[in-house]
Amino acid sequence: MAFNFGAPSGTSGTAAATAAPAGGFGGFGTTSTTAGSAFSFSAPTNTGTTGLFGGTQNKGFGFGTGFGTTTGTSTGLGTGLGTGLGFGGFNTQHQQQQTTLGGLFSQPTQAPTQSNQLINTASALSAPTLLGDERDAILAKWNQLQAFWGTGKGYFNNNIPPVEFTQENPFCRFKAVGYSCMPSNKDEDGLVVLVFNKKETEIRSQQQQLVESLHKVLGGNQTLTVNVEGTKTLPDDQTEVVIYVVERSPNGTSRRVPATTLYAHFEQANIKTQLQQLGVTLSMTRTELSPAQIKQLLQNPPAGVDPIIWEQAKVDNPDSEKLIPVPMVGFKELLRRLKVQDQMTKQHQTRLDIISEDISELQKNQTTSVAKIAQYKRKLMDLSHRTLQVLIKQEIQRKSGYAIQADEEQLRVQLDTIQGELNAPTQFKGRLNELMSQIRMQNHFGAVRSEERYYIDADLLREIKQHLKQQQEGLSHLISIIKDDLEDIKLVEHGLNEPIHIRGGVFS
Repeated sequence: MAFNFGAPSGTSGTAAATAAPAGGFGGFGTTSTTAGSAFSFSAPTNTGTTGLFGGTQNKGFGFGTGFGTTTGTSTGLGTGLGTGLGFGGFNTQHQQQQTTLGGLFSQPTQAPTQSNQLINTASALSAPTLLGDERDAILAKWNQLQAFWGTGKGYFNNNIPPVEFTQENPFCRFKAVGYSCMPSNKDEDGLVVLVFNKKETEIRSQQQQLVESLHKVLGGNQTLTVNVEGTKTLPDDQTEVVIYVVERSPNGTSRRVPATTLYAHFEQANIKTQLQQLGVTLSMTRTELSPAQIKQLLQNPPAGVDPIIWEQAKVDNPDSEKLIPVPMVGFKELLRRLKVQDQMTKQHQTRLDIISEDISELQKNQTTSVAKIAQYKRKLMDLSHRTLQVLIKQEIQRKSGYAIQADEEQLRVQLDTIQGELNAPTQFKGRLNELMSQIRMQNHFGAVRSEERYYIDADLLREIKQHLKQQQEGLSHLISIIKDDLEDIKLVEHGLNEPIHIRGGVFS
């Protein structure tokens, strides 16, 4: 679930909301793009209002207004992302003409203003004047319930349209803040993500045909080469394919086409239609955020999210260098993140199984290697002894007929001294003899114990079992007789211990 901030091509007044993926950003504004010097997609220039970071009228962006989505021609981020991150909308204030860019940074028009919406929402929740009697209090509670749930319309005045309650409104209770990974790829890496409405096995089996089809979509230019960086399974039988395009120049050099340029080409109307025919449902770039963009993103809470909760989410961020807080609005977003989490858990488990198999194989190879090393050590020792014997014989033949030299005499004296120390009763020889005796005794006892084993014939074993069973039955019968006799003895003792007058009365 990485953020993917691309730069979609900005045609005037056209929203690219369908290109923004679930769980990823579609683009950080747009700039006027023309065909590159070597890479020519004939991308049209932007004729509409510039994007988030490019326009002079842009006074900064925020996550919507204080009370949720706005009306008019603009759409919030929740609309652009579908079941995506669920932002209420990145809007700017006091702009007349706005353009929805990549389904992310949508900027609303001026009707109604934020103050009017605030007043209307407050009236609908606290003091509606629709009926003019005590039923208005019940209507206020009903409007509060709708605001908590995040759906419905709040009627409060006969002359003013009702307030539309969405899940982005600040009173909606079904909200939480999670964390998503930030991409670390640069625009020069040229990575573009295409989400196909097909299974991963189908994509892998038709990968070559897919590459050829994408090459045709790019115009069939021979200087361009489409490469697949990787594939990943997504929930609902979808597959994420990461691609990049390499452009070769006539002088032999090559470079990757920037991700923003490739994404702008894919966002053209005719190109998008061809991609949809191939099964592409979403497309986005995978580029990292600049520190200024991250700072601007964190400073403004999303629409409908309490600033205190947003600040606490930033404090609780487990890794601020790699993760960024994102709001989760509604059960659909929670379900989507749950599916993605399950999918990643399955992928991690699969990877762990592969690692476990590799470890088992390495352990087997290690055992085999240890056995071979021990064998080679024994072989080396045998060869060393044989080499020493050959050297001794060769030296004897070479020195035959010569008198003993001084160094040889000195060596012979040293050897005699060592031999005498070894033969001394209290020295090494005596200890070696003692150890040899103990080893022989242990071997003898071990052989005796190993020989003292008894084997019983199967028929004899059955007879013994039958005899023991009969003995057990006899003992059980004897125990029952003894118990009965003990009961009789207790009865007799009880009769003897009764008072005498009772017995006399009985006898009379």
